[in-house]
Amino acid sequence: MRLRHPFEPVFDNRSRILILGSFPSVRSREEGFYYGHPQNRFWRVLAAVYGEPVPTDIPSKKRLLLEHQLALWDAAAQCDIEGSKDSSIANAVPTDLSVILTRVRIERVLCNGQTAGRLYRLLQLPQTGIPPVVLPSTSPLNASWSLEKLTEKWGKELTEVMSEKSEVKAGTPEQSKSGFT
Repeated sequence: MRLRHPFEPVFDNRSRILILGSFPSVRSREEGFYYGHPQNRFWRVLAAVYGEPVPTDIPSKKRLLLEHQLALWDAAAQCDIEGSKDSSIANAVPTDLSVILTRVRIERVLCNGQTAGRLYRLLQLPQTGIPPVVLPSTSPLNASWSLEKLTEKWGKELTEVMSEKSEVKAGTPEQSKSGFT
């Protein structure tokens, strides 16, 4: 079934890390926001990384993202998809990342899972020039990664940019990783 992405990206002028999923699940589309399935561990991972309560509503989810300089969107703006199966995604049309990248300085792109990474590399990397970090999916289907292991891996990548920023403030020369300002 051909579907169009139903949500706007989440970002503000302080966002420095862009997290990309593949395409919203059926449950996320029903809930009206990203990672709406209660078994998806995305919000639990972010809350654990930042030592915050797990957000339960859309405003608190947006607050968690924005307070930690995160932007959130998906790689596909349109695609053919069966239910929520990433493996069925075909004929993907990319989201227009310039909506974010022309307004804020994204320093790192993190992809939530292999499908998001594949779509980004194929459809968007040639335009952005920002190499992605492909992280293990927070989907419940990725059972080989426990919540603890996901939190450790995601935390390393999420905090690395902030560590680099601290080093810059301490006198290390800043190097921009993106061509966008």
